[in-house]
Amino acid sequence: MNWQRATTDEKKNERKQAIYKAAFDLFKKNGYDKVSFNGIAAEAGFTKSNMYRYFSSKEEIFLNVFSELFQKWVEDCSKRLQQLEQDETIAHFANTWVQSLISHPHFLDLCPLLFISLESNSSFEQLLEFKRMAKNLLYQLTLEISRVYPDIHDEKAFKLLTLTHAATTNYWAAATQNETLKKIYQQDEFKELKPDFENDLSTSIEIFIQGIRAS
Repeated sequence: MNWQRATTDEKKNERKQAIYKAAFDLFKKNGYDKVSFNGIAAEAGFTKSNMYRYFSSKEEIFLNVFSELFQKWVEDCSKRLQQLEQDETIAHFANTWVQSLISHPHFLDLCPLLFISLESNSSFEQLLEFKRMAKNLLYQLTLEISRVYPDIHDEKAFKLLTLTHAATTNYWAAATQNETLKKIYQQDEFKELKPDFENDLSTSIEIFIQGIRAS
């Protein structure tokens, strides 16, 4: 596909969405390190020079894709949490949280790649902008957490988010296995070790909440 130069905001947004889709497909298929700026351009049907009109690097593209997916998940999760009563059962809170994540598989797919991107060649300005965006989104979630559990607020609420994100990343990476691992877990001797994202993460969130409330 040969893209002509975009002359309107609508066309520019269309080009960016094409780049986002191409980048996501490549990141999911090949991992972060094996994807290049030129590769994303080719996948999206752009020339390298055309790509530079929208983004300066692979890192910038990744952070933009992740930010868009992150914002959509936070909005959805916040709406779900708003339906919960104060001092809701921990099990129901954890299940609500996990179901919101399951509804956003693209976001989950990129979570394990985020740290790699942040540790890569992103500029100070790119990272600063991303961190500010992430902090604002996470703050929205802390407000809902504190409303449901008034004894979990400020630093404790952010602690819950940090622990939950780490668990989410690890469990999702374990659950989205390659074909060889899937065959291993089908063996009787390993069935009990087969990852179960929904149950494993729900249990962890319950433990995190209980531990934070007890501290």
